[in-house]
Amino acid sequence: MTESRPATVLIFDSGVGGLTVFREIVRARPDARYIYVADDAGFPYGNQPEAALIARIVDVVGKAIALHKPDLVVIACNTASTLALAQLRAAYPVPFVGTVPAIKPACAQSKSKRIAVLGTQSTVSREYTRALIREFAGDCNVVLVGSPKLAGYAELELAGTPAPDADIKSEIAPCFGEGPPEHYTDTIVLACTHYPLLIERFRALAAWPVDWLDPAPAIARRVAELMRERPPGPVGERPRIFFTSGRAPAPALAGALAQYGF
Repeated sequence: MTESRPATVLIFDSGVGGLTVFREIVRARPDARYIYVADDAGFPYGNQPEAALIARIVDVVGKAIALHKPDLVVIACNTASTLALAQLRAAYPVPFVGTVPAIKPACAQSKSKRIAVLGTQSTVSREYTRALIREFAGDCNVVLVGSPKLAGYAELELAGTPAPDADIKSEIAPCFGEGPPEHYTDTIVLACTHYPLLIERFRALAAWPVDWLDPAPAIARRVAELMRERPPGPVGERPRIFFTSGRAPAPALAGALAQYGF
């Protein structure tokens, strides 16, 4: 990446959850040109057959690559990354940065050695996630919590129609174990990029204070590392967002997107 033109970074997610990753990447490299693709026509990903979902992700991302010709693609979705990142890398020559559950840093920082991985049902049940646990969580007790609803609640939150406290509390409750305080869960991995949109709700409704581990800063550092050969230039053009459904966002969502610069 040595040319003088701004680098084009394509960010892909099943919906608006990847905005939490986009926000951190823009802070690291505000000079890049950003294209965000939200596959709202396929949302939610969590309960779809794997083979069909892989084919969809490879197809949608491939069309976006052909149209926008990015220098780098960020798959800002745990489900898509754990399921289809290998297939994407095999199909397209552009560099990819994926999003996977931050189990290694969570175990490294946990004092109680009890962590929870909060994600979609698809992400927490995948062999990729279990392999991370085997490799990096040997001295930790890991609780896997698959939520069928939180990604949808996050979409509603951004659109200005937040879910009731009781509904969110019931989804995060399994993250918190019982027993003496030294064995309580002290770190929760946010294994879905939608979930940081709900972080203030999580903190308010948690059974006790914990560290909520958001992978977005680490992803931004990886993107900045891959772009290090291209010196920063002036702040880039306004980012563009595309929804695969072709629908225009409702006014409340459009207002929220404007706060991200779209």
